[in-house]
Amino acid sequence: MPERKNRKYLFAVVYSLVVAAFTAYVMLDTFVLERVEQVDATAQNTSMFDDIEVKKLNTGTANSTLSAAPSASDESSSASHSGKPSRGRHSRSAETDGSSQTDTQTRQNSTNSNSTSTGTAGSYSDENIAVTINEYYENGTKIYAADVRLSSAQYLKTAFANGSYGKNVKATTSDTAEENDAILAINGDYYGAREKGYVIRNGIAYRSTAESDSEILCIYADGHFDIISPDEASADELVESGVWQAFTFGPGLIDEGSVTVSQGQEVDQAMASNPRTAIGQIDELHYVFVVSDGRTSESEGLSLYQLAEFMKGLGCTTAYNLDGGGSSTMYFDGEVINNPTGGGHGNSASERKVSDIVYLGY
Repeated sequence: MPERKNRKYLFAVVYSLVVAAFTAYVMLDTFVLERVEQVDATAQNTSMFDDIEVKKLNTGTANSTLSAAPSASDESSSASHSGKPSRGRHSRSAETDGSSQTDTQTRQNSTNSNSTSTGTAGSYSDENIAVTINEYYENGTKIYAADVRLSSAQYLKTAFANGSYGKNVKATTSDTAEENDAILAINGDYYGAREKGYVIRNGIAYRSTAESDSEILCIYADGHFDIISPDEASADELVESGVWQAFTFGPGLIDEGSVTVSQGQEVDQAMASNPRTAIGQIDELHYVFVVSDGRTSESEGLSLYQLAEFMKGLGCTTAYNLDGGGSSTMYFDGEVINNPTGGGHGNSASERKVSDIVYLGY
């Protein structure tokens, strides 16, 4: 009798160890173990821009200029350079045409009475790229909205962490942005945490396996945004039709000028108030990159519906939700300008490592 009990006990122990080992492996494979599928994933299919006319921006200056809110130690410095932002903080300048800041603030203030513009975090302009970053405070949350005007969608780029495509290949948004000389960058859709969902980056299809019931944001070479379902076209067909970038995270926030998420709708089991990252189109080659803080005593965070309403207030005709929470990061002028909470809750900023970024650059 004791021998039989010992056998049952031994079986239970072995079974428990096997289950624990399998669970540990699955967790590691899902969240930790890196699997590189393509080491040098930096190619760009720029041939899709060959027949698209490029009209240079009228920024009022022949040289590129970068400006940001003055620091306490530097109230009057400024910079002028060609094509890439310098490192460090610089004072505001009046060398941009001013239209970006005026447009977003006018739309926001006229549409959302609960929104408060708290100033401009910085600006950049050259003949192809113009950016003005405005700060807002709405729903108890600090929000950064980068108004972007481009001469061509080819300057709206993406980059993989460490220049490699694969699962759990990760780096901070700021590290990937610096490696690619980004003028402005936000985190992407964290494709590397999922096994499915189209991945089209810089005109090249890396993953063609569809995620059922997903909404895909397509950014075409002519600059227009479109939100589709995967049953409308394969990844290769999208590239053939001129899709420059495609993201699978979602959901779509605005389509044809109307909010498409309902109050209470969330991503899986996400909390109702979160840090958020989104991208939207206002007009032809006119976009906004939006990042909100959250999970801190200073910023509560936004629901999807609040984010959609904010994007609509900026004048977006199309808007799309990217990876949020601890991933939400905005990088500009060599610095992270928001308060990411990749390390968890609290007021201490900490970037989460992610698989990809969306950025402006050459």
